[in-house]
Amino acid sequence: MGKFIFVTGGVVSSLGKGIAAASIGKLLEARGLKTAIIKCDPYLNVDPGTMNPFQHGEVYVTDDGAEADLDLGHYERFTDAVINKDSNITTGKIYYNVITKERRGDYLGKTVQIIPHITDEIKKGMYHVSKDGEIDVTIVEIGGTVGDIESLPFLEAIRQMRWELGESYAINIHVTLLPFIKSAGEHKTKPTQHSVGRLREIGITPDILLCRTERHMTKEQKDKIALFCNVDHEAVIEAIDVKHIYEVPLCFKKEGLDDLILKKLNIKRDDKDIKEWRNMVIERLRNPEKEVKICVVGKYIALPDAYKSIYEALVHGGIANNARVNIIKIDSEEVTADNVEKRLNGTQGILIPGGFGDRGIEGKISAVQYAREKNIPYFGICLGMQVACIEFARNVCKCKGANSTEFDKGTKSPVIALLEEQLDVKNMGATMRLGAYPCKITKNSLSFKAYKKEMISERHRHRYEFNNKYKKMFEQNGMLFPGIHPQQKLVEIVELKNHPWFVGCQFHPEFKSKPDRSHPLFRDFIAAALEFGGQAVVDNDKALAAV
Repeated sequence: MGKFIFVTGGVVSSLGKGIAAASIGKLLEARGLKTAIIKCDPYLNVDPGTMNPFQHGEVYVTDDGAEADLDLGHYERFTDAVINKDSNITTGKIYYNVITKERRGDYLGKTVQIIPHITDEIKKGMYHVSKDGEIDVTIVEIGGTVGDIESLPFLEAIRQMRWELGESYAINIHVTLLPFIKSAGEHKTKPTQHSVGRLREIGITPDILLCRTERHMTKEQKDKIALFCNVDHEAVIEAIDVKHIYEVPLCFKKEGLDDLILKKLNIKRDDKDIKEWRNMVIERLRNPEKEVKICVVGKYIALPDAYKSIYEALVHGGIANNARVNIIKIDSEEVTADNVEKRLNGTQGILIPGGFGDRGIEGKISAVQYAREKNIPYFGICLGMQVACIEFARNVCKCKGANSTEFDKGTKSPVIALLEEQLDVKNMGATMRLGAYPCKITKNSLSFKAYKKEMISERHRHRYEFNNKYKKMFEQNGMLFPGIHPQQKLVEIVELKNHPWFVGCQFHPEFKSKPDRSHPLFRDFIAAALEFGGQAVVDNDKALAAV
């Protein structure tokens, strides 16, 4: 039987449970264990696919086409765990499954209740991912905050699992807040005490506490928390704020968290240093040789989590080039043909990410034109590729009014149109072109130079595509199509013939980038931006390299 780590959070949201779960997975994999990671979300949506990014943040997409919580992106970036549709369990998904079974008559006339039917369905999902021993340790993050009504079925489910599995087969790690009150000049432990109290009322006693804090804890503070929360002194772990999220595994390693987890789970593994990760963080992330300015022009700029994987992939591209990436976030609604040069002046690269709807589209088109005419490295992702095609049609091919049928159903030049398979779709949830699809790359292209192979697989999330009726005209005017879906002949990648680095892709490469394994397109985009005008870094803080 595989073992379980349940990660809960208290006091406030956004304490970093996802980063903590991912970092724990990283440390356990370094000790030779095979891990799986699950995110449990208490909302009633079946998945976040139809949610507004301003409410939920980024929708992460897996190879098997699941639209999932952005924390799954952290899991993949930090670990080699297999993340798929089973890795995100929502209240909506659980209730949908139970009600479907009830309508089918599976419960044989029984009264269907939260306990045991909802909790049993939750446990079934967790045990399924554990795969009866194929996975050494399954890490389960419970979304929300202890005390929330909507989280109670998940907490009851993990309480039951801890009882069913027994000692050394399931532990709880509770992430809590240790605020520093400046006026008093000290940390306050009461929020942590109350949070643990709420957890114990539910029947769960935490085995380890991760105390989020902006200042280092003293031994006396750890002793006090251990005493009042009834945990071992060594189980009070300092989770101090860091500049880069990729430092968190190093901080946990320094605190001995991996040793403590193995001890509590009764697992014996040799201690191994995460030397390569440490070198990546200290030598290339903290102390790069160069820096580059990249403008991200999007419509969801106001919420940092809306483009989370994009920002992280840019950082990864910088790490691969030993460069710091300074990301300038530009709201596309504020960009016009008249002010585009003023807004984007001084950038060494322009990236336009995915999105839906016509808000801010004209600003994005102006940004593409600026990049094309000024020979600035350009990277368009999903909608970013589509607006590049619209701009090219209008200003190079002279197709007046060229547009996407998403924005103008009556356009006379629909260079971007609805996928044929989408024409009869009525339901919005989980009906896009989702997940991994193959792409064949032409040699002697920027894309082939990046990937170094002809066949690739990338993840998609879109309803509209390039209209192949315009392909010949585009080619005659200097646009290349080096990436094509081999069966459906859909355009996956576009490039410009007479431009130093101009690439648009219909897929989302940011979902497959890692800090120590940058995605090839992000790596080469940053390399091109550095060549265009990167600068030497003069403000490295070598003193921070003590982790």
